[in-house]
Amino acid sequence: MNSVQQYLIENGISPTIQRIVIMDYLLTHQTHPTVNDIYADLLPQIPTLSKTTIHNTLKLFVERKIVRHIDIDERNARFDGMIDMHAHFRCKKCGCILDVPLPDIKHLFPSVRDFLVEEAYVNLKGYCKDCIS
Repeated sequence: MNSVQQYLIENGISPTIQRIVIMDYLLTHQTHPTVNDIYADLLPQIPTLSKTTIHNTLKLFVERKIVRHIDIDERNARFDGMIDMHAHFRCKKCGCILDVPLPDIKHLFPSVRDFLVEEAYVNLKGYCKDCIS
């Protein structure tokens, strides 16, 4: 059994071929893809794959908290297979989306000292180093 298949089983998800391939894609492509990106990249590998299948699979993954839905792109829903707490940066010129490490949330926001923070969404926008020069 491969590690992606085991990961899905451990999270209570039946490991169909489509789910395994989509999860593997998210784990190996740190590009914060859209449904259309995933569809275009996986269609040659699975000709019977539909956008509806991808959408429903991503919805399940988000519900099970193994994928994050990120709202940094006003036009497209994007998805992230990296679920540890981190921020996202989007370049206003080239549109790239990058992961940004977050310090311990309680140091960043001391007022949450007495809370148990399970999720944090921080989106930064500006210009990446390639677009500044």
